[in-house]
Formats: sequence, structure tokens, C-alpha cells
Amino acid sequence: MSLTSGLRGGRLPRRLSQLYAGLALYGVSSALLVRGGLGLEPWGVLHQGLARLTGLTMGVVSIIVGAGVLLLWIPLRERPGLGTVSNVFAVGIAIDATLALVPDAHGLPARVALLIAGVVLNGAATGLYIAARFGPGPRDGLMTGLHRLTGRSVRLVRTAIEVAVVATGFALGGSVGLGTLLYALAIGPLAQLFLRVFAIPAARPGSTAVAAGSPEQAILRR
Repeated sequence: MSLTSGLRGGRLPRRLSQLYAGLALYGVSSALLVRGGLGLEPWGVLHQGLARLTGLTMGVVSIIVGAGVLLLWIPLRERPGLGTVSNVFAVGIAIDATLALVPDAHGLPARVALLIAGVVLNGAATGLYIAARFGPGPRDGLMTGLHRLTGRSVRLVRTAIEVAVVATGFALGGSVGLGTLLYALAIGPLAQLFLRVFAIPAARPGSTAVAAGSPEQAILRR
């Protein structure tokens, strides 16, 4: 998929709306997990750790990491789409905007509420932008590229990447906790649910395919 190939599909206004709504809400969900203070999603742990190390904002770190991961696509021979490049920037911008607007939660009920909202919203955001069919996020492409290169299962490759990301982020001061565990358990079923909810019929009459390849390979895990 090239940067422009996805623009030739049908239902373009709806697909573009879903893409950018999904990416923005993904950033919002990540920020809500930060404000909840009960643990972040795997890539959020790394972003927070690097932000504390460098003094940069989490959104800026997310953009830098996303761009760096995208460079790894070159030797893996992955091809980015519009959604891939948009992912790098839109998610980071939304993270910083939300952190600027939403204060830290005080008290366990408020923190749990932000945790649950963040995880559910993340699942909805994932379903929105994947169903738009504009290409995987940088981190998803890294997973599928390594799967193809090594011949290992998608599940094993994804697990190995996320364990490495969480361990590195935690060593740098990123937050690991209940939220990290809840996210790991819930994001797969939630993303599958919302992929069905936000499915956009393909150009062929009667087709309801939402993405090339299996949804399991497309589902993110930043």
C-alpha cells in the first residue's frame, strides 16, 4: 500500500473521518491512562519513561518513536499508507493536547474511572482507524514485518516486542501497574468488537471486509 493508494477506495469521506477520529481518540485514551496513574499501555510505558529521561512531552516522544519505528520498515520492506504516516503525528498531538486539558485524578474511584475509560476508548479508537483501511500504524507494521521475516507467529512476535518495550520503559521510569495488565487482557476483545461496529463495506457490493489480512495482525499495540 502506498500513501495514496487508499484514497482510491470507496466511501472516502467516511473512511477519512474514521481514520482521523480514531487516531485522535487513540491519543486521548493514552493520555487518560496517564492521568489515571494506574499503569499505561506497553508503548505508553516507553513513551513516559523516555519523556522523563529527556524532558520532552509524551506526545513529542511518541512522534519521535513512531518515526524511528517507521524507519525500521525499510529493511523489513513494509510499505506505509496514509494512515501509517498520519498515525505518527496525530496520536502524539492528541496526547499532548489531552494532557494539557485533563488534570491528574485524585482518589481511587476517579483513577479507576479514567483507567476504564482509557482502555475502552483505546479499543474504540483502534477499531475506528483500522476499519478505515488506510494502512497499519508504525508499530503494527513492525510486528507484521518481523512476523514475515522470522516466520514466528504474530502472537509471539507481538509479545516479544511488548515485553521489551515495557521492560525498557519501566527501567526508564514509565508507569506499570493494574492498567498495564487490564489493557493487555482487554484490548484484543475490545478491538475485535469495535472493528465489527465500525466496519465499512468495501467497494464491491455485498462485501464487508474492513482490512487486508487478518484483524489479529492489524490490531495495535503501541
